[in-house]
Amino acid sequence: MGLYRTEFPYMARGDFPDRLDQYQLYSKVVEGFGDHPVTIRTLDIGGDKALPYFSPPTEDNPFMGWRSVRVSLDNRDIFRTQIEAILMAGVHGPVKMLFPMISSLEEIRACKAVVEEARQNLSREGTVFAEQIPLGVMLEVPGAVRLADKLAREVDFFALGTNDLIQYLLAADRNNPLVSKYYDPLHPAVLQVLNEVTEVARRMKVGLCLCGEMGSDPLTFMLLIGMGVREFSMPSPFIPRLKALLQDLSLEQARRAARQALELGESAQIRALLEEHLKKITGE
Repeated sequence: MGLYRTEFPYMARGDFPDRLDQYQLYSKVVEGFGDHPVTIRTLDIGGDKALPYFSPPTEDNPFMGWRSVRVSLDNRDIFRTQIEAILMAGVHGPVKMLFPMISSLEEIRACKAVVEEARQNLSREGTVFAEQIPLGVMLEVPGAVRLADKLAREVDFFALGTNDLIQYLLAADRNNPLVSKYYDPLHPAVLQVLNEVTEVARRMKVGLCLCGEMGSDPLTFMLLIGMGVREFSMPSPFIPRLKALLQDLSLEQARRAARQALELGESAQIRALLEEHLKKITGE
């Protein structure tokens, strides 16, 4: 599973689930995927995701406020409980743990400290758990992108969260129709940032996956393949179409499209270029 978003089970309940409830839920998912890895993202609330039993303070701009890992680190007991449940589920199959909206080295180190606390708690109890699982960070804040080479020394993999990353890079709320024309996955600055991250991941030998709508669009999917992204998290209905595209797409075609796109300075030019490449590949 490319990305298991744990906030949705939280949203369906009337109170924070306890450790046993979470363990049972996560272990069922892990067992269902057999030997295939499941990436479990820690609680990502705030912005457009709220819990009915947890009322955050009113904010003028919640997308840039108290959300995601910031909430978790300020509620350390809840955070540690979730991490313990994830570690316990890790004995049922390969699990990765992903921390959202990291913006600094201090934050990821604080998250790792909570993971160590969780390990010590479980050890003292004599509870069976996966002592070592890969840890990753979502790269969805521009500050984290600029620190990618340093963050790579702290974690095992990156997850590019393109939905939030684009809105933060371009100062365009992705849920605001008044500025929707400014939210542009093919903006040259967005492509430069994505290419920069793929190069860091390759150089530093850390895993890289992409979570976001860019992975579901054949146009941008081809571009990302050309940049070097090889793992994608996307809704299952999009998978057959993109698998069919991969049957006709050569790496050299994708790389050529990416190289040419990165040289252009306007979104319209980039889109026209990619559409031309895609038309040659699919014949449509």
